[in-house]
Amino acid sequence: MKLKTIKEKRRRRHRRVRVKIKGTADVPRLCVFKSLKYIYAQLIDDDKGIVLSSANSRKIKEVKVKTEKDEKSLKGKMLIAYKVGKLIAQKAQEKKIKKIVFDRGGYKYHGRVRCLAEGAREQGLDF
Repeated sequence: MKLKTIKEKRRRRHRRVRVKIKGTADVPRLCVFKSLKYIYAQLIDDDKGIVLSSANSRKIKEVKVKTEKDEKSLKGKMLIAYKVGKLIAQKAQEKKIKKIVFDRGGYKYHGRVRCLAEGAREQGLDF
């Protein structure tokens, strides 16, 4: 019996999802990767195989703010992921991109991945 690590399982899920998801120049793919410390987001055009824009949490300062959507405040890595989502949405709007395809990277849609998506939606991206 072959034991699979968590990383191998995530990569397998990601490959399975990527068969169905494809980004174009008009509707790029928003790809998410998270490590234990940071979270990364990229807008990718799969037709040409290029990254249109990217954002990560390495430079974002942690500040406690309330979200517009609900009255609870985010803190820690959840807040940073929310800010990365807003940042990638701003960069997309500068390139006149309104609609995207969300690629969660094999992760569950909760926690930091969900906060990143909500931040991008509140900034004006359409999934």
